[in-house]
Amino acid sequence: MRIQKYINREISWLSFNERVLQEASDPKVPLLERLRFVGIFSNNMDEFFKVRYAKIQRISMGKIPGKSRHEIREAKRLLKQITDIAIKQQEKMRRVRRQIIEELRNHDVNIIDESKLDVQQGEFVRDFFLEKVSPRLFTIILNDLPEFPIIKDSSVYLSVKMSKQGEENIYALVEIPSEELGRFVVLPEKEGKHYIILLEDVIRYNLDEIFNLFEYDQIEAHIIKISRDAQFDEDTDQTKSILEKVSFYLRQRQKGEPVRLIYDRSIAGDTLKFLMAKMGIDEYDSLIPGGRIHNHRDFMDFPNLGKKELLYKRIDPLPIKDFSLKGSILRQIAEKDRLLYAPYHNYKYVIKFLREAALDPHVKEIKITIYRLAKNSQIANSLINAAKNGKKVTVQIELRARFDEANNIKYAEMFKQEGIDLIFGFPDMKVHSKVCVIHREEYGRLKRYGFISTGNFNEKTAKIYTDYTLFTANQEILEDVDKVFDFFRINYRIPRYKHILVSPHYMRRKFNALVNEQIKRAKTGKKSLIRLKMNSLSDRRMIDKLYEASQAGVPVRLIIRGINRLIPGIEGMSENIEAISIVDKFLEHPRVFIFGPESEEKVFTGSADWMPRNLDRRVEVITPVYDPGVKREMIDTFEISWSDNEKARIFNAAQDNQYRPVKGKPVRSQFAIYDYYLNKLKEA
Repeated sequence: MRIQKYINREISWLSFNERVLQEASDPKVPLLERLRFVGIFSNNMDEFFKVRYAKIQRISMGKIPGKSRHEIREAKRLLKQITDIAIKQQEKMRRVRRQIIEELRNHDVNIIDESKLDVQQGEFVRDFFLEKVSPRLFTIILNDLPEFPIIKDSSVYLSVKMSKQGEENIYALVEIPSEELGRFVVLPEKEGKHYIILLEDVIRYNLDEIFNLFEYDQIEAHIIKISRDAQFDEDTDQTKSILEKVSFYLRQRQKGEPVRLIYDRSIAGDTLKFLMAKMGIDEYDSLIPGGRIHNHRDFMDFPNLGKKELLYKRIDPLPIKDFSLKGSILRQIAEKDRLLYAPYHNYKYVIKFLREAALDPHVKEIKITIYRLAKNSQIANSLINAAKNGKKVTVQIELRARFDEANNIKYAEMFKQEGIDLIFGFPDMKVHSKVCVIHREEYGRLKRYGFISTGNFNEKTAKIYTDYTLFTANQEILEDVDKVFDFFRINYRIPRYKHILVSPHYMRRKFNALVNEQIKRAKTGKKSLIRLKMNSLSDRRMIDKLYEASQAGVPVRLIIRGINRLIPGIEGMSENIEAISIVDKFLEHPRVFIFGPESEEKVFTGSADWMPRNLDRRVEVITPVYDPGVKREMIDTFEISWSDNEKARIFNAAQDNQYRPVKGKPVRSQFAIYDYYLNKLKEA
């Protein structure tokens, strides 16, 4: 009997999104937070269809060269499997959403549609429509158009059918202007009760205002949404810059092939048939029948209405022990390495580092990699400030950070205007590393300071993503980081790094060597241990290496947030491997790699997961952690996460997301880590 060694990547991802849906279903999670998880689930699903489903669809249609007939058949089979799972998950999500909305009524929060409006509410909605909505509406009559209009990817539209006996039906589309007005309209409070209506229901209530030009006996409107292929087709034209290619791609993205149509299941059959024919939706695409409400991602921004009891209790980010924001950041880093663990710690340390570097007359140069920035980024402002103060500033900005391309182009143009030296990377590789190094003149010599992170330099997401940032003045590590920036400029010359692990050159080889070291220890009777925490584990060669370690007797502990293709607990192959996933209030995002038993650990952190793209097709940086105090923190926080028995799910072949059973004291690791750092501050 053939043993299954790997979980399918896409099925594993859908299993991760099921864990997000579990949070929306959990009665122990505050109601408005549960609604937020409904939004996260929906947003995740949108991106999955636009990227992963779209790629498999291309394979199934023979549009990717070099694929065998078997691969094409398997892709077709997988498309059906994905659609079946997606439909079940969408149905569950709708049941959960309805349950949450019903429970909100018990807290005097009522979400109503246009049929439930009383006279006063109706007047309010009519006035709101005329003043705010109507000027922003785009309404398209479809019947006589030679081509179906380009409708926005993942935006919601009202599909309208007007019918009159003896005459041809009139079909129209109304774009819901939720980007400008928000999705939720708060109605006047009544007798201490809150009322909210969705923007599309405001429009439904006013259909007569929009279509009074037409004669009809009956009018009906149903929500639809499409997802388009967002795959980046590499332009091989060597005369174009990366900036030109990405700018062109963004203009073309809205014309991408539709890969999924979600529609209200109560829509008339002739309307659905008309839309599918006009849009070119066929059997290769995913048809998802749904309810009255779509684009649930907007529920991430559902108004809280002052209902603090329906939200997680606010946790204020902590200061880092013995690391003051008032004194010189650089002087303190010169004393010893410091670890920031967001969002438990205040992200202002990163901002302060760059602001100090921008003003310090002894700082001569700043180099940084940028992958995703906040919309109004203090990081960007600090870099521009440094340039205005005469510092040499080098920014490697990745224009192809998916769904952040437009924002990164905006910042690139802004940086260029300020005289900042821009590097756009490589035609065939993304730069995903998260590093910064500054050069400071001290007593006539160059001294480096810097930080290496697991997350983006984005102060907004630092409030909800858990990430490590290591501040260091270790000259040998930072000299290696300088070499990475040299490689960005002269990429045919591969540097030799003494300390850091850099992909696509040496990272895989080094990780293999670290695993082999533990295998050797186990085979010679010494204690061995491998502990890994990352977002995704999908690389077959690294999975095989962990299987080899397990077979040699090495205990392997894995904390994987998302995709995990490895199957733990298989006799003779992976019985020494345990793996869990934690989904909770914050999005788990750090990467930490710990090799060796207690007191002999080698610890590494940085930007790379164990996926083929991270190890072979991206520029990633992993650094060793040498400072004993920082090593201790990383090991301790890993162990707190490993002890989680409230929000940890167990990985197995069934992918059924069973919660780890509670044995002994309940541990919810994200709250326990906050307490860990709070207690460190209280220590004398």
